[in-house]
Amino acid sequence: MAAEHNETFPKRLQRMREQKGVSRRVLSELCGLDEHAIRRFERGERKPKPEALIAMADYFDVSVDYLLCRKN
Repeated sequence: MAAEHNETFPKRLQRMREQKGVSRRVLSELCGLDEHAIRRFERGERKPKPEALIAMADYFDVSVDYLLCRKN
């Protein structure tokens, strides 16, 4: 996955979700999150708890550091 140089967590999450072709609602359900959680994360309105980060990283098969834009 090619990442933008100055990508932020909300943008990276949205890009990865769109590349997988999954809706926010479905991703929330797959990760055991509130129905609107992904929308809030992508808008930068909320920060995910560690459990949510792990669930999303597992779904996308990436590290939590990658998801948080700490690594490319």
